[in-house]
Amino acid sequence: MTRDKVLAMILRSDGYVSGESVSRELGITRAAVNAAVKQIKELGYDIESSTRKGYRLLSSPGLMNQGEILARLPEGRAGDITVLDTVDSTNTMLKEMARQGAPAGSVVIADAQTGGKGRRGRSFLSPSGTGIYLSYLMIPKGGREIISEVTAWTAVAVREAVREVCGVECGIKWVNDPLINNHKICGILTELSVVAESGDIDNVIIGIGINVNQKKEDFPEELREIATSISAESSGKVFSRAELAACLIGKLDELVSAWPDGKRRYLEQYREACITTGSRVAVFNLADDTPRTGLALGINDDFSLQVRFDDTGEEESVRSGEVSVRGLYGYT
Repeated sequence: MTRDKVLAMILRSDGYVSGESVSRELGITRAAVNAAVKQIKELGYDIESSTRKGYRLLSSPGLMNQGEILARLPEGRAGDITVLDTVDSTNTMLKEMARQGAPAGSVVIADAQTGGKGRRGRSFLSPSGTGIYLSYLMIPKGGREIISEVTAWTAVAVREAVREVCGVECGIKWVNDPLINNHKICGILTELSVVAESGDIDNVIIGIGINVNQKKEDFPEELREIATSISAESSGKVFSRAELAACLIGKLDELVSAWPDGKRRYLEQYREACITTGSRVAVFNLADDTPRTGLALGINDDFSLQVRFDDTGEEESVRSGEVSVRGLYGYT
């Protein structure tokens, strides 16, 4: 942790930061500062050391570690943020941390996952060095009847972070698939825990996986018509995963602060971004593999999808299940 705090101070500095100021602020010896700087250089950071001036960053290897995240967050925010090289699943780890009393706003980020989870029991491809795999602990206000809206709010938060850091606009396929050029860049999985005795909400784990710097050929052939990355849709430009992760944490903090009374802004943003509206769709009920087809008319105030179905000619609100959009992911 000392290494990461020292790295954060160097990254925050516009020029040199003195060893004395680092020692004083972190409450460590000058020898400990020197040892930390040596470790940081071994990670691939090019740091200039001057006896009279201190330390100055010349170049960075673009890693995503605790120090990189700390440098981009407000002072004091990173105390409940865990950054790991590899984990089975950030959602699984954060659930266990929540059971042990982790506070609201706790975050787990991994460079890679060996057992990343998607919706409906699917796996989520989580290679190292290219993506962001992040879970956020929310202890929400409000009843269970509105908790399903968290995923839609999260899609808006991802869209805003990608726009801010990468300068790229995302669409959203109902209910929570952020897209660029009609290809999926992100998976969102929210998992709800309840108190057994009362049925009240205990917590919500918001899991987010973003494809940031993958090349198109990095995806398995069967996924190339579905998935993409921000880089692949930006002529191969490489983006800072640490900067995007830190921005996303800030957006999730805003989401929690706005919940549930700030709904109008998220609903307006969601409606603006939703590419499902006005499209022909196939709706798969979770208990039945036979789809119903129809026209998606719009997003209701509870983030459900209003559909006029072909078989009845009637309009219905779709609140769950899988929705395929004509022209996307092979649906014709």
